Amino acid sequence: MNNKFRLFLIVCLIGSFLNANAQGSPNYKGGFKIEFDKEQPGKYLRIISWAQAQFNYQDEVPEDVSSTNFLLRRARLLFIGQISDDFLIVSHIGLNNLSSQNMDPLGTGDGSQVFLHDAWAQYNLNESHSVGAGLHYFNGISRLNNQSTLNMMTLDNNRSSWSTLGLSDQFARHLGVFAKGNIDKLQYQVAINNAISDGLDSRLINPNEATYTGLNNLGSAEALYNYAGYFSYHFLDQESNYLPYKVGSYLGGKKVLTIGTGFFSHPNGSAIERNNQAVGEDVFLYAFDVFYDSPIGTRNAALTAYAVYQQNDYGENYLFGPYGTGSFLYGHAGFVLPGDNQDFKLQPYLSYALQQYDVTSDNQSIFGVGLNAFFSGHHSKLTLEYKSESFGLINQNIISLQAMIYL
Repeated sequence: MNNKFRLFLIVCLIGSFLNANAQGSPNYKGGFKIEFDKEQPGKYLRIISWAQAQFNYQDEVPEDVSSTNFLLRRARLLFIGQISDDFLIVSHIGLNNLSSQNMDPLGTGDGSQVFLHDAWAQYNLNESHSVGAGLHYFNGISRLNNQSTLNMMTLDNNRSSWSTLGLSDQFARHLGVFAKGNIDKLQYQVAINNAISDGLDSRLINPNEATYTGLNNLGSAEALYNYAGYFSYHFLDQESNYLPYKVGSYLGGKKVLTIGTGFFSHPNGSAIERNNQAVGEDVFLYAFDVFYDSPIGTRNAALTAYAVYQQNDYGENYLFGPYGTGSFLYGHAGFVLPGDNQDFKLQPYLSYALQQYDVTSDNQSIFGVGLNAFFSGHHSKLTLEYKSESFGLINQNIISLQAMIYL
């Protein structure tokens, strides 16, 4: 099957999906909820489940590798339980990126394993302030470093914005303590965490560039702890911080304008070789961002827009995959097209990222254009996206079609 025929099939599939009847209700709320006491609604177990399946085409692959593939991008279960308004527990399990290349005949291989994403206990000091501990997602830096995977506007998150994923944490989750709350229109979340000792960056130290291996090379007394915080001011409607997962698009369901700033600090998080010895390099990341979401007019149209500037210092000349010492700008905007059908909505969008690394004069740029088809808000949607990535001699074009349902 040649590439042109594959693209033709993709277009046909998209056409059939967009002409399908809408299913479900846009008024879905709360997930599956088991009430333990009908007279006291504060005692419950809430369960949320979602799955995202993709069909992908990319134009630059080795000759012996197919340019198309199916991917189970995410399959997750989230549990929220409490028997008192004073405390709750959150648990989150699932898998990511299951494909024919990492499936296992018996489902026991690393790629096919369901693992623990979140597990934390939270104590509510009052209606506005809470503290907690465990494996948590109360991250710093920016809104996108706390992005929910249930309601992203683009097909997926800007990868560089999950700025510590696998370097100091387990899949963007740290083990530590956190505090969160509201002070009038100001929202805050701060955390003190332990760093992971077996991160993705397992390179040997060298004198030319830092590696994110401070804990392994310097010991826990020097590099065990890191610190994070994110602060946002809400000019219009107040967003919930009941959970740490930030909403990507409200589809006009709220009128939101927030500005935010955040940081991540890991003293001696990286290491570099000096005079045949490992020397610590402090990791410090910070960002400023703005988010806007609002209905437009009277026929269910809505605008979503987001922009962030982030400065990254992972150590001298650091570059590892999407991570690197330098800075980046990222933004996206989407528009829900006007219409009278509350069930079915279309949202075209654009995204653009420009990343600069200190170690090279080449900038990385990523351009995306996509279309969301909502059959019941984010609970049932299809996303078609074209993405073009350029970095030095590497130029990659990807077309993805994703189906997502969450209940």
